[in-house]
Amino acid sequence: MALAETLRAALADGHRRNIGLLPGDTRDPRIDGERVLAPAAVLVAVTDRSNPGLILTQRASSLRKHPGQVALPGGRVDHTDSNEIAAALREAQEEIALPPDQVQVIGMSDRYHTFTGFDIVPVLGVVPPDLPLVPQADEVADWFEVPLGFVLDPRNRIRKSAIFEGVERHYYEIFWQERRIWGVTAAILTNLSRRLGYDHASA
Repeated sequence: MALAETLRAALADGHRRNIGLLPGDTRDPRIDGERVLAPAAVLVAVTDRSNPGLILTQRASSLRKHPGQVALPGGRVDHTDSNEIAAALREAQEEIALPPDQVQVIGMSDRYHTFTGFDIVPVLGVVPPDLPLVPQADEVADWFEVPLGFVLDPRNRIRKSAIFEGVERHYYEIFWQERRIWGVTAAILTNLSRRLGYDHASA
């Protein structure tokens, strides 16, 4: 079965099952009352290889928020975007010159809410291998490809906790070569791992 069909079937099957997921962490001691989250989307771009890969970016060190962190291509949903899929494709094109017409969209995975105020929709898509991607220097220092099976394997995931502004926050880390994948990106990949049947751990 082709990769796209395999992922589509696994995603559909996962959405039919009751799975323990990470809903996000919107507890913020600086804010009282209900918080309106800004819509955002990221592209989970899987390369169509015999051993599929996942395209990730390294954020520019000059950025005000999350400098130098590993991330999935993506960002805010703009008013010109028709939906989250369009936003994810646009952001991937802006950040690493990934042509939208080269993405075979599989579907959407589970929303993740961040304490920084975003409602993130991960868009799963399959892309041809070895595209000539170019990072947009103002936002992206580099991009790289990691084996999809590695980042989705629960044995490569470390659960940690830290106190941030008086609140204990739990997060995951995934180390691949010299790269540290953690925070929101690792949480989204953890949910995708559970949704696609790689593990069935509770949140």
